[in-house]
Amino acid sequence: MVPTISDPAVVLVPHADCASVLAEVPGLRPVVYDPRSAPPAEARTARVLVAPFLMTPGMTALTDGMPDLELVQLLTAGAEAWIGRLPEGVALSDCRGAHGGATAEWVVSALLAVYRHLPRFGRAQDEGRWDYHRTEELAGKKILIVGAGDVAENTVRRLAGFEVSTTLVGRRARDGVHGMDELPALLPEHDATVLVVPLTEETRGMADAEFLAAMPDGAVLVNGARGPVCDTDALVAELDSERLRAAIDVTDPEPLPEGHPLWKVPGLLLTPHVAASVPLTMSRAYEVAAEQLRYFVRGEEPPNVVHGTY
Repeated sequence: MVPTISDPAVVLVPHADCASVLAEVPGLRPVVYDPRSAPPAEARTARVLVAPFLMTPGMTALTDGMPDLELVQLLTAGAEAWIGRLPEGVALSDCRGAHGGATAEWVVSALLAVYRHLPRFGRAQDEGRWDYHRTEELAGKKILIVGAGDVAENTVRRLAGFEVSTTLVGRRARDGVHGMDELPALLPEHDATVLVVPLTEETRGMADAEFLAAMPDGAVLVNGARGPVCDTDALVAELDSERLRAAIDVTDPEPLPEGHPLWKVPGLLLTPHVAASVPLTMSRAYEVAAEQLRYFVRGEEPPNVVHGTY
């Protein structure tokens, strides 16, 4: 039955701020829950679960004891932790559109930092050393973006003012987007390759030794996707040889343990999965969740529902 204002759908939400935003959607009754504690009594009749932003092992068990559950709404764009782990008949909606701008800003920042040698200058400053030298520049570079969704579109827009050329690669070829089967021919022709694909069985290990070997000498790999999209051992080998450079916000394993080779390899800019960690992260996510649930209360499928592996 489609909920009405007189018969609102119970939605379990992990934060009071999220509840305040969803309370503005007619037909919803948000109930705050604590992911670390026993679920509230309303879980038995809840039709929607808004998952926590930060995933922990076993988090999908939150759906246990929710017999009326119809939809899990994520606050993250990545859905890999939930795909294939929900009861039959329960839909999954991601938060595509909330974090693309911030992640794209990190991509541009990473490219600028690498080409303008900012990590090297930072080290020189720490050592009190005047390291004057000529740097490279982002202008004129050819940037290959693997992924053609929200983050990719935001990245293209933010790079537009830097006098670069951008090439998009998606799962399938379409107007303005190359297909994945064209990657081997495209990699050698670009100065930098940016990974912004979702983690699926098709993209896991995509940037392997063969992929990296196809990139030209001195090229930059930027991983703003998920750690397992890149083969860590293959990346370490290329960086150790100093043939390639990289900027990564995600690692495999993650968090990166003490003593891991990635901490010491040359030519690497490493940030601790902070691309989307900005002040408006959660408010943007709540607004996207609210928009998805407006479709739900009308009895329509939310636009961000995940089909198949993504």
